Amino acid sequence: MNIVNRLLGIRYPLIQGGMAHIADNRLAAAVSNAGALGIIASGADDAETVRKQIRLCRERTPHPFGVNLMLMSPHSDAIAAMLIEEKVPVVTTGAGNPGNYIPEWKKAGIIVIPVVASCAHAIRVERAGADALIAEGQEAGGHIGELTTMALIPQIADHVKIPVIAAGGIGDHRGLVAAFALGASGVQVGTLFLASEECPVHENYKKMILKARDIDTMVTGRQSGAPVRVLKNRMAKTYNTLAYQNTSLEELEKLTLGSLRKAVFDGDTEQGSFMAGQIAGMIRQIRPVREIIESLFLPAENYKDHLKIL
Repeated sequence: MNIVNRLLGIRYPLIQGGMAHIADNRLAAAVSNAGALGIIASGADDAETVRKQIRLCRERTPHPFGVNLMLMSPHSDAIAAMLIEEKVPVVTTGAGNPGNYIPEWKKAGIIVIPVVASCAHAIRVERAGADALIAEGQEAGGHIGELTTMALIPQIADHVKIPVIAAGGIGDHRGLVAAFALGASGVQVGTLFLASEECPVHENYKKMILKARDIDTMVTGRQSGAPVRVLKNRMAKTYNTLAYQNTSLEELEKLTLGSLRKAVFDGDTEQGSFMAGQIAGMIRQIRPVREIIESLFLPAENYKDHLKIL
């Protein structure tokens, strides 16, 4: 059995991305029920809001699931403690180093899997006690680093002993097989699940994904040091135009204020921030979560003896 399967108690070595405002209890439960690891995104929510999502998820699935903690959240301390109280089996983290939380999480039996974008960060979280890590290339949607998945995965795999889970640019079984060939023991997928029947985003968001071509994502926020990959639309193009004109960060923040919510809940195709990875151009239909997962792994079984995919 694959090392990630054993660690997480799942059939498929796949983690669903912790997409803020998107990855709720419904999507997480659907992924877990399909044999992978569903993730509830805490985003900027407070601890009690996340607690409700956890309890709703438990009503929907008897299988393991996790919670993603954004370390930059003002509620991170309260959420970190609440995750112990709720006996959440797995925590993924983003936007920082979870080292301060790991000892207490480990005492509580929680499996800790940080998201990293460099070898230095990978080594740091391994030393802090992480059980595995998610190495995310810049092909991914949302907040990204600078290295591509192709370059990042083998370098991190050479520097750490814990399992490496590849993220960014995985759109079908070919990407999955490539990730394992590069040294990963599992994958994290986000954009594919945006086009799932169970994903709670506005229908306009799903239509944007279906219409996307290979060149239809762009990165905003490089000037501020917080790059984000999104689908091209008026807001994203205006942001980058103003950024290159040395517009102040305050003015740029006003432009993006609430833009993710406008995309997820309102379906505002002009002013919303439609976070999506470069593989959006590969998606042509809305499918059930289970079908998406099986389409990744069933064709890849031809390689399992060589790459330890399952």
